Amino acid sequence: MSIMQGLQRLGRALMGAVAVMPVAAILMGIGYWIDPTGWGADNVAAAILITSGGAVLDNLGWIFAIAIAFGLAKDSNGAAALSGFIGYATVTKLIGEKAVAGYQGVDYENLEGAAKLEWVSHGWGAVNDKNVLIGILVGILAAWVYNRFHKTKLPDALAFFSGRRLVPIMTALLSIVLAGILYFVWPLLYNGLFNFGQWIQGMGALGAGIYGVVNRLLIPTGLHHALNSIFWFDVIGIDDIGNFLRGGETIAAAQAATDATSCPGNWTGTSCDVVGVVGRYQAGFFPIMMFGLPAAALAMFLRADSKRKKTVGSLMFAGALASFFTGVTEPLEFAFMFVAPLLYVVHAILTGISVAVAAAMNWTAGFGFSAGFVDMFLSAQNPLANKWWMLLVQGLVFAAIYFAVFYFLIPLFNLKTPGRGDEVEASDDGTVADDDSSAVARQVIAGLGGAQNIDTLDYCATRLRTVVKDPSLVNEAEIKKAKVAGLIRPSNKAVQVVIGPHVQFVYDAAADQLKGSEASLHGEQEI
Repeated sequence: MSIMQGLQRLGRALMGAVAVMPVAAILMGIGYWIDPTGWGADNVAAAILITSGGAVLDNLGWIFAIAIAFGLAKDSNGAAALSGFIGYATVTKLIGEKAVAGYQGVDYENLEGAAKLEWVSHGWGAVNDKNVLIGILVGILAAWVYNRFHKTKLPDALAFFSGRRLVPIMTALLSIVLAGILYFVWPLLYNGLFNFGQWIQGMGALGAGIYGVVNRLLIPTGLHHALNSIFWFDVIGIDDIGNFLRGGETIAAAQAATDATSCPGNWTGTSCDVVGVVGRYQAGFFPIMMFGLPAAALAMFLRADSKRKKTVGSLMFAGALASFFTGVTEPLEFAFMFVAPLLYVVHAILTGISVAVAAAMNWTAGFGFSAGFVDMFLSAQNPLANKWWMLLVQGLVFAAIYFAVFYFLIPLFNLKTPGRGDEVEASDDGTVADDDSSAVARQVIAGLGGAQNIDTLDYCATRLRTVVKDPSLVNEAEIKKAKVAGLIRPSNKAVQVVIGPHVQFVYDAAADQLKGSEASLHGEQEI
C-alpha cells in the first residue's frame, strides 16, 4: 500500500472517532441553553446533559484508539476494537503520571517552583483518558496486530488462543513495548508538539487563516481529517473543539491557570485568555458554509445554460441547503472542484480570510459536527461563544463576495461549472436516495470495470473509496451516469466516488453485489 493510501485510510478511520462529537455538541448545547449562566450548577437537567457530553470529550483517547483499530482492521471485526481498548489501557497505565513518578521516585504532587515546571514540561500529566495522539498510535498498532495475526494458528495445546483470540494478547504485549519506547520518546515529543502548538497560537489570526486555507486545499485528498485532529483535538494542546464545548469548565481552568502548560487558551505571561480565543479554528467556517458556498451555488445556477437550469438548480439547492443547515459542503465543493479548479483555489483563500477575520475580531462559535446553522444554534449559549451573531453579519458579506467572484469569473474564464459545457451532469440533489442505492451501486461497479476489477471497497463520510486492479478499465463517463456528486483519482489505481451523506447505503448495496467476487471490503489489505 502506498503512503497516500495509508494516510487516506487513516483519515477514514479518524472519522469513526470524530462521528461521536455531535453527541457531545447536542447534549452540551442543550444543557447550556437550559442553564446559560450556571452551566449546570443551577439546573439538574442541564447538569446531566453537560456532564453526559463531557463523558465523550473526557474519553477521546479511548474513543480514538478503539475507532481507529476498528476502522483500519481488514474486516472491521470487534476483536480489533477490543485490542484498541486493551492497548490504550496498557500504555496509559504504564506511562501515566503516577506510574512514571513511581519509577523515578518523584513526589510530583508536592513539587514547587522550577522543579514543578521541569516535571510538567515532560508531559506525563497529558498521558490520560483524553490523549488523542496516543489513541491514534495505539489504534494503528492494534489494527496492524489484527491484520497480521487474526488468522494465525497455534499448536493444539494453545489452539483456543488462535486466530482472533490471539489479537488482544499480542496487542497487550506489543503495547508494553510501545509504552517502553514512549517512556523515552514522549518527553521530547510532547515538548516539541507543545512548542509547535504555542507557535501556531502565537501567530494568532494569521495562523488561524493559514489553517483555514490548508483545510480546504486538503479536501480532495481526504487528508483534511488528519489536519483537523491537530487543531480541533488535544494532540498538541490546542483542543479547540473540546475546550469550546466544555465552556464553563474551560473558563474555570483558565482562571486557575498559573502557566502556559495549564492554560487552555492563550497565555499572556500573567493570565490565560479563553473568551474570544477558544473557537478561533472553527468560527470562521460558519460564514463560508452557511452563506459563502450557498451564494456560490446561486451564481453557478444563474450561469448555467438555460436548458439545463432545472437540473442544475436542483443540485445547487440541495447542496446549499445541506451546507447551510449541517455544514456538509462536499456535494457543492465537488461540483466545481475539478471542473473549475481556479474557483476552488479562490474558495480556499476566501475560507482562510474568513477564519482569520473571525479570529482577529474575537468572534467565536463552535461545533461538534460542522459549521452549519444547527451547530451555531446549539453553541449560541455556550459561555465561550463570543459575539457569535457577528459571524452572521460576516456571512452576509462573504455571501456577496462569493456571489460576485463566482458570477464574474465563470464567464470570464469560460469555466465549466455544472450546466456549462458537455460534461455529464451530476445528480439532481447531489446525494443518493435510499431507494436508488442499489441502482447507483450497480452503475458505479460497472463504471469501475466490473466486480472482477475491484480490489478493495471502502467508504468515509461522503465517498466510496475504491482501488481497482486495472485502471484502464475504469470508465468515468459510466460512473457519472450513476448521478454521483463527483469523482476523484488520487492515484493511478485509486478511485473515489463522491456520493454524499447517504454513502453508507450505496456502500452496503455495492458490498451485497460484490459478494462472491475477489473484492475486499473495508480495505482488506495490510497497513
